[in-house]
Amino acid sequence: MRIKKGDTVLVIAGKDKGKKGKVLTAIPKESLIVVEGVNKLKKHQRATRGGQKGQIVEKTMPIHVSNAMVIDQSSGKPTRVGRKVVGGKMVRISKKSGNELSN
Repeated sequence: MRIKKGDTVLVIAGKDKGKKGKVLTAIPKESLIVVEGVNKLKKHQRATRGGQKGQIVEKTMPIHVSNAMVIDQSSGKPTRVGRKVVGGKMVRISKKSGNELSN
C-alpha cells in the first residue's frame, strides 16, 4: 500500500469526492485508510447508566485506498506514488515532481 499514516490525500471517488485530509490510520490488510473529516457516520449511542442521556456520535469511517491520491508537497496537486532506491534504502517518490515524499 502506497499511502501511509500522516500523508495528506485528496478523495477522488465517492460521496466526499474533492475533499482533502490527513490520513489518521492505515489498514494495509484490508487496503483501507481513515481520512480526517471524510466518510463521517452518525452513530446513535444508548445511555449506559441510569441518569445519563443517549447521544449521537460522529465517527470517521475508513475508505478504500484506491479512492484517494497523495498530494505532492511541492506543487500541492494530487500525484501517483512511485518507489526508488536511494542510498540502499527504498523511498517513496512523487511521480509528478520526482521529489521524495516525507514519512
